Amino acid sequence: MRRIAIIGSGGAGKSTLARALGAMLNIEVVHLDTLYWQPGWVPMDATDWETVQRSIVAYDRWILDGNYGSTLDLRLAAADTAIFLDVPRTTCVWSVVWRWLRHRGRPRPDIAAGCPEQIDWEFIQWIWRYPRLSRPAVMERLAPYADQRQVVILRSRADVRSFLDDVRSGRDR
Repeated sequence: MRRIAIIGSGGAGKSTLARALGAMLNIEVVHLDTLYWQPGWVPMDATDWETVQRSIVAYDRWILDGNYGSTLDLRLAAADTAIFLDVPRTTCVWSVVWRWLRHRGRPRPDIAAGCPEQIDWEFIQWIWRYPRLSRPAVMERLAPYADQRQVVILRSRADVRSFLDDVRSGRDR
């Protein structure tokens, strides 16, 4: 694993997994939220966003965590490993609420400066609807890569721990 794309619902644990893998494999982690969001929660221009990601995926080694469907295929095409955190929505909602409580009013480590942690009903609804509305599209986009790359689907926190144990011990999945 040298080029790893991590995707999943908000609150699924993408950034946490990315940090753990980065430390184990000595690979730089790029949290896409830190690049996309400018101070005040202003999104990056779409053309610039694609350009930034094209430059990152050209490197030999990286871990990218984040969804951003408009550029997902760019990351998947360049990755040797795609990890989809397909965890229950209740887990994701709880994680987002817990994250908000811990970082309320200030940016968390995996978000851009000037973007204080926030939570709103729209975000909770997106997470709740993710299994029905977004998951099928993610699975469809991962399917063409399953024969060419390692595609890992982790469905629980226990799956994530087991996966990390396998990576730590050098076992293949």
